[in-house]
Amino acid sequence: MDVFTAIAEPTRREILTMLASNGKMPATSIYRRFKSSPPAISQHLKVLREADLVRVDKLAQQRLYYMNPTKLSELERWVRQFTAVKEAEFRRLDSLLESMKEPASSMPMLPFE
Repeated sequence: MDVFTAIAEPTRREILTMLASNGKMPATSIYRRFKSSPPAISQHLKVLREADLVRVDKLAQQRLYYMNPTKLSELERWVRQFTAVKEAEFRRLDSLLESMKEPASSMPMLPFE
């Protein structure tokens, strides 16, 4: 499963946010936080697992979900490249605006009529 397809759905992004805030969470705790049915949330968790964004530990009858930090680091690096491009564009714009400023003393005086 493609990471971007996985995070395109708002419920899955919300699940990732919950796991980022809470660390490992049992599936039942995740289900309870949504109005959707447990099978629907289970399907979202499956998509996140297939994209390797979350992992699951099985302890007896309980499944504990948690974020995969390696995959998230890859995603962060991918996004950061665009941030760097935008920051460079803003620096160039700042330089251009600074070069366009004229000191008040160099501006021509207009005669009053």
